[in-house]
Amino acid sequence: MEYVLLVLIVVAIIAVFQGVRTVPQGQIWTVERFGRFVRTLEPGLNLIIPIIDRIGPRLSIQETVLDIPEQAVITKDNAAVLVDGIVYYRVMDVVKAAYQVAQLSRALEALAMTNLRSVIGSMTFDETLSKREEISRQLMAVLDAATDPWGVKVTRVELRKVEPPANLIEAMNLQMTAERRRRAVVAEAEGKREAVVLEARGRMEAAEMDAQARERLAGAEAKAVEVVAKAAEGAGGAALSYFIAEKYMHALEGLASNPATKTLVIPMETSSMAGNIAQVMATLSAAGTPPTQPPRGPFGTRP
Repeated sequence: MEYVLLVLIVVAIIAVFQGVRTVPQGQIWTVERFGRFVRTLEPGLNLIIPIIDRIGPRLSIQETVLDIPEQAVITKDNAAVLVDGIVYYRVMDVVKAAYQVAQLSRALEALAMTNLRSVIGSMTFDETLSKREEISRQLMAVLDAATDPWGVKVTRVELRKVEPPANLIEAMNLQMTAERRRRAVVAEAEGKREAVVLEARGRMEAAEMDAQARERLAGAEAKAVEVVAKAAEGAGGAALSYFIAEKYMHALEGLASNPATKTLVIPMETSSMAGNIAQVMATLSAAGTPPTQPPRGPFGTRP
């Protein structure tokens, strides 16, 4: 009798341990009866029927982080890039997550890898490097729609690494260096071209100013000739000889006054020219035209 009582006590203790279940916060457990789902257990103390009921899949309803393994993906323009990322998801329907898909984390990982290749495969290499946020949004939308029948909500997708292989990185660095050199050469050529243009413009302005000065000088000389011609009316060729002689004598005077001139040779024509000047002066006096001051000789004496 005592033996039977002891057995009953042991069975009761085992039944209590099997029938009383404590579910941790953030988890939901499923209960199966004879292999069929009957209900779920919320966090806290729960009772089940020993031997008849048993605990099925235990799922976390917290946000879970899933790593997407690194993989090589071919872009639209046939460039290979190494990509990995992170998927954040939550179980919204425990029953679907437990019985609609086997090994939820592995299924979600395979789905993320497949769709990541599909999204990046529709972009060029440059778009892949510059549009990470767009890739994440597209991938999240695809995964969220695909996992809805599993009772899973994908909350966020992030790409941790998007980089080309080492040989492609080296080629990109060479291309970048060549592009910088090209820009430097172009900038230097543009600077030289602008300098040449400015120099040519300066020369044109200087030539224009010189031409204007020559034009003004020519006008002044023409006016002077006109005044002289009017003043010498009636003297004829003699007056012209006079002015030529005057210019000649001024030139000789300039040579004589030059400090660097040590020896001055006077041509034989100087004396005859002085006679012509005297004759012209006499002619001008006879014509009633006051003669100009006769030029001085090369040594300051009058001819």
